[in-house]
Amino acid sequence: MSRSNTETVEEYFRAWLADDQAAFRSLLADDVDFLGPMGQVDNAEDCTSSISKLRSMLTDIVPLHRWADGDEVITWFELHTSWTAPIPVANWSHFENGKITRIRVTFDARKFFEGMPQG
Repeated sequence: MSRSNTETVEEYFRAWLADDQAAFRSLLADDVDFLGPMGQVDNAEDCTSSISKLRSMLTDIVPLHRWADGDEVITWFELHTSWTAPIPVANWSHFENGKITRIRVTFDARKFFEGMPQG
């Protein structure tokens, strides 16, 4: 039984939070196109690596709400760090054949970098 796009996005966030790179990678199309305020990649390996690096800087990832419309799923969530208040984020995922093929993320990256520990 295949999972719905919403269930796949829920697994995306669970895998990201757990830093389970194999599970995260399994949800992505090989040529996934990711664009966000901190980077752009056009393949699943680089996307997985980048999201894992970001995860290492976070204390939590808190999904707040999710909207689904066919092959589109938007998740409103918060990035938590040790150096700033929670940062609100919108993540839009597009699906084809059960895999995430496009991810667009938007948030105020200035909030992320303000007070970020150097080193």
